[in-house]
Amino acid sequence: MVKKFRPVTPGTRRLVLPSNDQLTKVKGKKATVKPAKALLKIKRKCNGRNHHGHITCRHRGGGAKKFYRIIDFKRDKDDITAKVASIEYDPNRSAHIALLNYIDGEKRYIIAPEGLKQGDLVSSGAKAAFKPGCSMPLKNMPLGSVVHNIEMHPGRGAKLVRSAGLSAQLMARSSGYATIKMPSGEVRMVSENCKATFGTVSNSENFLRIEGKAGRNRWKGKRPTVRGTAMNPVDHPHGGGEGRHNGYIPQTPWAKQTKGMKTRKKSKSKKLIVKDRRKK
Repeated sequence: MVKKFRPVTPGTRRLVLPSNDQLTKVKGKKATVKPAKALLKIKRKCNGRNHHGHITCRHRGGGAKKFYRIIDFKRDKDDITAKVASIEYDPNRSAHIALLNYIDGEKRYIIAPEGLKQGDLVSSGAKAAFKPGCSMPLKNMPLGSVVHNIEMHPGRGAKLVRSAGLSAQLMARSSGYATIKMPSGEVRMVSENCKATFGTVSNSENFLRIEGKAGRNRWKGKRPTVRGTAMNPVDHPHGGGEGRHNGYIPQTPWAKQTKGMKTRKKSKSKKLIVKDRRKK
């Protein structure tokens, strides 16, 4: 569900935000629960600058102060049951997170899958149940399973399919590798000893979000983006010229083509990619 607002002000005229009905509320109040203090870490801002103070990533700066939530991407507490204490908002990612209370007393955050609710039981390991939130190696999963939070190397933690509303599908297994269809359409292989989590990532309406005003992006730490055609020739390949024109090849400020040109490093191996995402 998404929430649309009455146009009381210009900033709410096109504003569309996720309703966040899945989040756990404080009993008797509309406010959501506070994050677990032990799992918070101070997040220092660099505003897109490197150790010399030079801007290496443009359009960053300002924004509200955030704490980083320590997420368990490895899911290495095998064969220990955990109860979902709450579903919470995370300002550092598009998906919601779930706080797990393990029976041995430890607390951990995980990426919350769609349909996971407060009070549900989840676990990890080869003997875990085939239900959303449970994690196990790909070699123990049934073919056709819908999964997220996929490792690329065993034991290094999940790297793939972590954004809101995404899911991948386990298609086949052979010779120690599992074949997975990614959300982009790419079909690739990973080791069958890599772990993945059942289900689809939560907050699937996130793509419908419309910020409504520039200030809301500034709260998120995003600074304005200037068009290349509005610049001078010394600042951008698209800059300069008399009046408006559009006869250029689209390029970055550093004169690299932006449409059609492959930028993948040649040092990276392609042997595990079965089908490229660009080829139909």
